[in-house]
Amino acid sequence: MRRRHLLAGLASVGALGGAGAVATGNSPAALGIGGDGAEPVEPVTLATIDAPGSRDGEVRLPADGRPTFVDFFGTWCPPCAEQMPALGEAHDRVGDEVLFASVTTEDVGGSVSESDVADWWREHDGDWLVAADVTAELAAKLDVGGYPTAVALDADGRIAWSDSGVHTADELVAGIEAARNR
Repeated sequence: MRRRHLLAGLASVGALGGAGAVATGNSPAALGIGGDGAEPVEPVTLATIDAPGSRDGEVRLPADGRPTFVDFFGTWCPPCAEQMPALGEAHDRVGDEVLFASVTTEDVGGSVSESDVADWWREHDGDWLVAADVTAELAAKLDVGGYPTAVALDADGRIAWSDSGVHTADELVAGIEAARNR
């Protein structure tokens, strides 16, 4: 009887681990997710926030014909603030070859003002494009389940790398390189 319980437990762990990999976008290419056969993500137009390194207007993510890196953050999220220096370093290292953007799903213009986001951005030395996904449409398409989450998409809009949590600049650049080299 114990052997049956052990095998059932191991099968459960495998199923949960596989589901977690799929949910975070870290599944092997053999599963057809994130690999060369993955479907492109349909672009979403988001309002940008007038903040350092950003502009007032709109942006389409993922960008057409250009690798795109998207960092999902919240102004309420301590790990997101902790990640900002690594994001700044990664942005400096990849330059303009990749559309580099940070996106908040907060209710900008509602419960959170644009100036609140811009002040947080300034306080944490943000100096690249920042946008608001108030309907969470892009976050849903990219399966964002926690904050911060980083996603690198190739020039065709396919997810090449995605992971949640705080990352080093080297880890972020490696994810971006995976998208640039596809």
